Amino acid sequence: MQKSLISQVQLGRQYSKEWPMRKELAPLFPEFRVIKATELALNTMPMLAVFTLFLQTSQLGFQYLPQAIAIALFFLSLPVQGLLWLGKRAETPLNPALYSWYTELHQKMVANGYDAPLSSRKPRYRDLARLLKDMFDKMDKAFTQENL
Repeated sequence: MQKSLISQVQLGRQYSKEWPMRKELAPLFPEFRVIKATELALNTMPMLAVFTLFLQTSQLGFQYLPQAIAIALFFLSLPVQGLLWLGKRAETPLNPALYSWYTELHQKMVANGYDAPLSSRKPRYRDLARLLKDMFDKMDKAFTQENL
């Protein structure tokens, strides 16, 4: 089932908040870099779009307004592209190797006192994000270093 563009962006925003922003995960998953780039784009691109629109129309005249608007819209689309990617990634099922690592990690966490149930459906990256966040929040450092 195809999701609407707005719901995909909202899911990407939620996923970016759920993903544990730990440097240990940066070499393993692209989410760390995409979330950092998207946050930077959310903060800077609106100002850059307005600045570009103002600069081009003031220096070149209003006959260049269509080009200035196109460039401004491009700048505004950059953070949306990051959120769309994150929304799609959140709902992507884990590949077989990552699925086995996910279940193994969950079993080790349960053996150490973790009490959340394993996802009944095929786990997705969003489920992995929740498990990793719980691992970093609820487990000790020795456990996390051993399992990464």
